[in-house]
Amino acid sequence: MTVAVIPFKPKNPKTRLSCVLDEQEREAFAEAMLLDVVEVVRDADCQPVILGTELFDSDLVQVTIKDAGLSEALNEYLSCAVTGVLIIMADLPLADKESVRRVIGTKMDMAIVPGRGGGTNVIYLKDPARFHVDYYGGSYLKHMKIAQELGLSCEVIDSFLLHTDIDEKEDLVEILIHGTGKSHAFLLERGFTITTDKGRVGVERKSPN
Repeated sequence: MTVAVIPFKPKNPKTRLSCVLDEQEREAFAEAMLLDVVEVVRDADCQPVILGTELFDSDLVQVTIKDAGLSEALNEYLSCAVTGVLIIMADLPLADKESVRRVIGTKMDMAIVPGRGGGTNVIYLKDPARFHVDYYGGSYLKHMKIAQELGLSCEVIDSFLLHTDIDEKEDLVEILIHGTGKSHAFLLERGFTITTDKGRVGVERKSPN
């Protein structure tokens, strides 16, 4: 079975959403997005493993990192992996079973889904011990270069559902339009609605009555 490694920061996450969510709400929202991703990878017959900065209250399988960065922690995990590994970010609440299966069904040595701004949202590795990751600072181009240098064939997958990560207030629009899971319910429960201003779609949070 493919292991789906999901990096996750449980404390004070998503600081760029501070304009609409306080810290406690951001932590709850981040966990809601995580649970959406967990459900999807399970539906795609993957085993979820949370790679976190610290333990949090959950019955999910967790691997805790304290003194290592994301790349270092993932590379340590990959070096010991004996089965295919899917690395998928925790802020992809629009991901669905079909898009994940498309990634892990690649005929090549690996598959990658670019994120916005040159990032990397998803990587699938058939032989993870042969690869090493290098996140941040234009990670997509770095990962493509690493694959080339290692002689690994790589499929680049264009997927709106896996491309859409949630970092800014404006990103919440995509969840309200396309989402169906826990993160979508979270936003509705807290009064978030879609707005249109001069033809542009946005989001606002209504104050409770």
